Parts: sequence; C-alpha cells; structure tokens
Amino acid sequence: MSEIVYANEVLGGTRIKVRKVPVDQALTEAMNVVVALLALVFLAPVMIAVAIAVYAQDGGPILFAHRRLGRNGRYFYCLKFRSMAVDAEQRLKTLLENDPQARAEWEKDHKLRDDPRVTKLGNFLRKTSLDELPQLFNVLKGEMSLVGPRPIVEAEIAKYGRRFHHYCAVKPGITGLWQVSGRNDTTYRARVAMDCVYAARRNVFMDFRVLALTVPAVLARRGSY
Repeated sequence: MSEIVYANEVLGGTRIKVRKVPVDQALTEAMNVVVALLALVFLAPVMIAVAIAVYAQDGGPILFAHRRLGRNGRYFYCLKFRSMAVDAEQRLKTLLENDPQARAEWEKDHKLRDDPRVTKLGNFLRKTSLDELPQLFNVLKGEMSLVGPRPIVEAEIAKYGRRFHHYCAVKPGITGLWQVSGRNDTTYRARVAMDCVYAARRNVFMDFRVLALTVPAVLARRGSY
C-alpha cells in the first residue's frame, strides 16, 4: 500500500500504530551528513548569490532563525534565507487585525496565499525552495533530517491533537511526504496524516524515494507560495 493511500485511510479514521522499523540508524545519519556536505559544496555559489541578493534588497539580515519544534518536542532554530520584510511581524499583526478573511485563512493553516510580509525576492526564493537551503546546516547539527515532517511552531501543536507524538517521534526534515504530495495544495489535515505515516513507516528506502521525488516537485513548483 502506498504512503499516500495509507494517509487517506488515516484521514478516514484508521488507527495508526507506530512500529519500530529495523532501520540502521547509523546509516541514516551518515547519509544525512554526507548528502548535506555534498549539497553545501555543490550549492555554495548559489547560496552566496542568494545571500548577496537578500542583503542588497534592504540591508537587513540574510538569515532568519525561527524557533521550531524538533524530535522529542525539543526546540531548535530552523534556518532560512530571509524571505520577509524586516517589519514582517507588524505587517502580519496589522493584516490580521483588519482583514477577517485573512485572519480565518491564517487560523486554518498558518499560511497566507497573499502574504504581505513576503518580499518580491522572497516570493521567488519560496517558489523555488531556495530559502530552505540553510537548513542543510541544521541537518549537520543533528537538529533536522533530510527527510521528515516539516518543522512546526508551538501554535500548530493543536492541529496534531492526539497525533502529536507521531511528529515528535522523528526529526523534522527539509523535505518529506507533504512536500512531494502537493504542499500547500493539500489540507493541513492531510499533512498531519502524512507525518503519521512517515513516523510509522520510515526507512532508508523511503527516504531515498522522497529525495528522488523532491527534485521534480521543486522544479514544477507544485503547491508552493
């Protein structure tokens, strides 16, 4: 049974049990480190160019470190190239206070299709996923994995409900089932189901498969905004 079909069953109410898969954890961690190092070397020119462009647009910080929840519910700072204006939080606050429709959209998925905080350059970085390249350093630090659930903020715990422990069972990832299955074109409920499926069925072969599917998903910009 495919992971997506199984996720649909979870959405339909099927109870999911996290089983301990006999995975060589050392092999998984080694893969994370080797691939992350190779990616950093290969993508160094791109990352330098992005860093220069981010700084040139307004002279603000190049990186944005956001507090997220990791494995076992521990907090860490997830790195990204800054895609938002320097006064992003004030822009969001003003919008939510004055636009009921935007407030409802934010409360539903913690996403905004027309986000006033995002700069023109930031919009490009998000659509191409270039903003997430600094997370390779999070992988090297052991805070994230190449593949896993997307790291969430504390306010999103309620959306996982009784399934939150599935999220905490694994390291959050740069990519994962959600990213190769439509990203923002899917519901948050579907995202939670996919995270549960990954926690229950994760193995090295699944990770390789997701990594392979990530490339065409990024190039096609499916569900990115």
